[in-house]
Amino acid sequence: MTNITLSHIRSFFSSFCREEITDNTLMRAGVLVPLFIQNGELRVIFTQRTDEVEHHKGQISFPGGAMDKEDQTIIDTALREADEEIGLKRDFVETIGIYNDFRTPSGFCITPVVGFLERIQSFILNKNEVSEIFDVPLSFFLDSHNERVERHELFGKTRNVYCYIYGKYKIWGATAAMLRSFLIDLTDQTRWKKTL
Repeated sequence: MTNITLSHIRSFFSSFCREEITDNTLMRAGVLVPLFIQNGELRVIFTQRTDEVEHHKGQISFPGGAMDKEDQTIIDTALREADEEIGLKRDFVETIGIYNDFRTPSGFCITPVVGFLERIQSFILNKNEVSEIFDVPLSFFLDSHNERVERHELFGKTRNVYCYIYGKYKIWGATAAMLRSFLIDLTDQTRWKKTL
């Protein structure tokens, strides 16, 4: 499959049984994977974090952050953080589904919430947290030629991590891993490898 449609994603989540992590030593976090359609093609929105944030300084990420005690669900976390970081109001987001939890070397359990934006509003960046916002065609990540593996020193261990270079942006780490795993499950192509 070289392209993914919104109906394909809806169908996927209608029968998807996600993997949950129940390790209470991890910090719970939720991220929004914001999708929209432009010229008939699905695109995904990313943010670049500032050097002022506490975690993952300067990295490319999805809008999101740590769960607050006021958040009733991880969906609330992802939508609240998207509003705080880029001014994306929850009324503009249709929640399509919740994907598998991800454990990060930095001690987080991240839950990706996939959402669809029927129309694009004007974003308002929280300059303390987000330096830039950009979008990438989802099809870019379906082309295995755009994928590479790099070795990174993370928290005292050398690890293999997936990354994608899109123009001046380097998408790697948990963000790349979450998106890659999601697309593997969506496309179910044997040419992809699930583990490094």
